[in-house]
Amino acid sequence: MPVHNINPVYDNESRILILGSFPSVKSREQRFFYGHKQNRFWKVLANVVNDKLPESIEEKRAFLLKHHIAVWDVIESCTITGSSDSTIKDVKVNDLSHILQTADISHIYANGNKAYELYMKYTYPKTKREIIKLPSTSPANAGYSLEGLVKIWGEMLVI
Repeated sequence: MPVHNINPVYDNESRILILGSFPSVKSREQRFFYGHKQNRFWKVLANVVNDKLPESIEEKRAFLLKHHIAVWDVIESCTITGSSDSTIKDVKVNDLSHILQTADISHIYANGNKAYELYMKYTYPKTKREIIKLPSTSPANAGYSLEGLVKIWGEMLVI
């Protein structure tokens, strides 16, 4: 059973929290979020905040902290086939309490339907913190172009 091997990115200046479901195979290999080259997460955020696209893991971490964005995933471990959210079962969730106690998080966002569903099922009953569902940046979400994602994320994110 794959276990989440990526630490959350946040500090006491983080103001928004973006949650994915569970890291992809590529992200687990790289040990950092949204590592698949086709995932549009970094391109969307760079466009939304009008900043240079971060390339290295160090640049990505610095980018998030500079823009007061915390990132983690709802799931700590699960049974999953490849990187397909539709195959997720046997869920054990991450404990968000340290992030929520350390940072003054004003808004929590789900990167996609699965992250939203899992948060509502497992995490919301504990935190009682609302979450806003954003369309997934995954390449599997072919219904949205990069431009479409930038528009919707830009309208929804409070940065």
